[in-house]
Amino acid sequence: MHAFWNLLIARARDVEAATAVVLAVSIVLYAPVAAFTWDVERAVWPYAVASAALELAYVVLLAAAYRRADLSVVYPVARGVAPVLVLVAGIAVLGSPTSAGEVAGVLLVAVGVLLVRGFRRGTGPGVPMGLAIACTIAAYTLVDSRGIEHADPFGYLMLVMAAPAVVYLTGVLAIRGVEPVRRQLTLPTLLAGAASLGAYALALAALELASAASVAAVRETSVVIAVALAAPVLRERVGARRLAGAVVVASGVALLSL
Repeated sequence: MHAFWNLLIARARDVEAATAVVLAVSIVLYAPVAAFTWDVERAVWPYAVASAALELAYVVLLAAAYRRADLSVVYPVARGVAPVLVLVAGIAVLGSPTSAGEVAGVLLVAVGVLLVRGFRRGTGPGVPMGLAIACTIAAYTLVDSRGIEHADPFGYLMLVMAAPAVVYLTGVLAIRGVEPVRRQLTLPTLLAGAASLGAYALALAALELASAASVAAVRETSVVIAVALAAPVLRERVGARRLAGAVVVASGVALLSL
C-alpha cells in the first residue's frame, strides 16, 4: 500500500496538487479514528511540533522529487538510506553498539544505491533528492521514537500530520489556484489518500502480531514493489540493474532491522 500511494502521486499530471489532495483526504479519513482513541499528554507537544516541521519538509521534497526524477531512483534511495542514517545517529549520539550484521547491512544499502543510480555521470537529481528525503525521514523517525511515548499512535499521527496537510494545501492553492487542485479530485488520488492511511494502520496491526524488527524488515519489500511497478505504471526505464539495486537496498535494510 505504501508503494501504491507513492506510485499514484508520481503518475499524476500535477504532482504537487495531487500530493495536497492526498494529504487532505488522509486527514479527513483519519480524524474520526483519532478522535475516538485520543489519549495525548501535554509533554508530546515539543516532539509533535518538531515532527510536523520535518513532515512538511518531507512532503515538499517528495513532491518536488517525483516531478523532476524517476520514482524508481528516488523511492529506493529515500527509503533505503533513512534507516542507515537512524543507525548512524544512534551510534554517534547515543553511543549504541553496532554489530557485523549492521555493518553488512549498511554496505548492502550503499551498493544498492550505487546500482540504482548507475555508473554514468550526470544521472539527474534523483539520488540527491532521494538523499535529502532520507534525511527528513531519519530525523522525524528519531523525533517520533520519543514523541510516541506521550500519545496514542493515532492521536500522535493526527498532531503531526494535520498542520503539514493544511500548510501544504494552502500553499498549493495560493501558488497554483483552486482549479489544479480540483482537477486532482479523482478516484486514483482519493485511493492514494486512503492507502497512505491504510499503510500506517496495517503497520500498527503488524506490530501487534510480530516484532518491530521483523515488521520493519518486511516493510522494505515496498522498495522492490515500487521499482518493479515503475515500468508498467509510470513508463520509466527500469532495467535489470536498477531492479537489482532495489532488491539489494531492501536486503540491506532488512539485515539492519533484524
